[in-house]
Amino acid sequence: MSLIKFKGSRFPWNESVFDFFNQDTFINDDFFNLEKSMPSMNVKEHENDFEIELAAPGFEKKDFEITMKDDVLEISAHKKVAETKKEEDYTRREFSYNSFKRSMQLPSSVDQSKEVRATYKNGILRLDLLKMEEAKEKPKRIIEVV
Repeated sequence: MSLIKFKGSRFPWNESVFDFFNQDTFINDDFFNLEKSMPSMNVKEHENDFEIELAAPGFEKKDFEITMKDDVLEISAHKKVAETKKEEDYTRREFSYNSFKRSMQLPSSVDQSKEVRATYKNGILRLDLLKMEEAKEKPKRIIEVV
């Protein structure tokens, strides 16, 4: 049996479907970016707020830059480490550079005039975004029949 290089897709819809999902017009988020340096993200919606968690181990609080403008939340971090050791007749120098940038379109129910609480603990960056009063779920009213 011999292997023959096949040009094109075995399924004609395969490439076009993924191209569709990668278009900026479909969704304005980095969710479909499969880059390995992209931190994992969890988004939870509560009654009064949204909770966003990013797994970003190895960074410090000062490494993060978080901005919100025009309904877009952007989270980035940059860390550069350089180490130089000098022993007898040789010098060893090691350095590393880690960074990422994630942006996501915020729902219209986020109150951008309120303060966003950001905490970083044990490699998890957590953001709490408050909802507008109109977007909060109203309690159920019981109407008595007379």
